[in-house]
Amino acid sequence: MNRSPTILHCGWHDIPCIVSPTGIDTDIQQVGGQPLGKQVTQREIDLAIEAVVRGYSFQRGFTHPYLFEKVDGLWRMYDEPRKKGGERREEFIAHRMDPADVHAVARKQARGHYCLCPIHGPDDDVTAIRDTYKELGYRLNHTEFFMVHSLARIPRVVSPVTLEQVTTVEMAERLAKTAARRQILPEHVDAEDPPMRVYVALVKDDIVGWVNSVVADKATYCGGMYVQPEYRRQGIARALLARMLRDDRKGGARQASLLASHAGAKLYPVVGYTEVGTMMVFTPKRK
Repeated sequence: MNRSPTILHCGWHDIPCIVSPTGIDTDIQQVGGQPLGKQVTQREIDLAIEAVVRGYSFQRGFTHPYLFEKVDGLWRMYDEPRKKGGERREEFIAHRMDPADVHAVARKQARGHYCLCPIHGPDDDVTAIRDTYKELGYRLNHTEFFMVHSLARIPRVVSPVTLEQVTTVEMAERLAKTAARRQILPEHVDAEDPPMRVYVALVKDDIVGWVNSVVADKATYCGGMYVQPEYRRQGIARALLARMLRDDRKGGARQASLLASHAGAKLYPVVGYTEVGTMMVFTPKRK
């Protein structure tokens, strides 16, 4: 996926290793963040991938409509045609598909610059997959961890700071100034059925952290989480995530998903996320 600084994403920028695994409810026995005995089904993985596509495209569309479609087994994400200016890079997400097929579909569908984002399972041969894409003319940019939360069990967390949902345009503007980019559009703040929710952590009325959740039909997508460096390792991220997940469940979501960096992958299991795969991001080699 694109690592552009305009993207709000759990795996793409500034995810601190904020908390340790201590303090989780003692009645939750977990392996990799998931309650023992719980298996993630293919249907749940498909729902999670679609949530990532919908949520990511929604946030990418803050400045210009970013569309998505399912074509020949791949999710294609791309700019709505522009009258002026260049289009952003297209992105193709595939799950456990033959690299040659992914390559063929992308080459046929892409209008310009593009990247491939294949997701593979924990037991797949990562080296073989990477080498195959290399032979097809691609280079590996980075990897992200694909994670899912069933919303069945969420740890009870006592926040060390004040947490608030962004419900006013004033707070949305304050957050945009603090984050140096817009986290939620004004029209979404007071919508009757808001397409996303954003939460902030406050210390003496100063914003020190934030997280967001995008509604994607029957699931949600966490597209951005950040805590200011001087406030890390105090449990703020854990408290923000737990608050977000509880409201996801309250809103009727069946599950939550996100893509995490290596640092983020250490944090999210603490609140119950399970790693179900890895996304490798490839771009065509420069000729």
